[in-house]
Amino acid sequence: MPLYRITTKHRIYTNNIRLEPGMRVDVVSNSFGNPIYLNGGQLVIDAFKRIYGVDIKKAGVLNSVYLQIKRIG
Repeated sequence: MPLYRITTKHRIYTNNIRLEPGMRVDVVSNSFGNPIYLNGGQLVIDAFKRIYGVDIKKAGVLNSVYLQIKRIG
């Protein structure tokens, strides 16, 4: 099971959600595909809600333009 680190690239303030560059979460996936696109990115959405209390889907940043994905394990 691969481990991915997802990090925000830019400062974003949209829909009353503020994200700072460098906010990061670690996600364990059952698949070797990109966790942002698997199952609608639900693992990544849940991780950001759990750690920072923000909904990145509502902010519209659930894509590789705003998020850096790195496989670390």
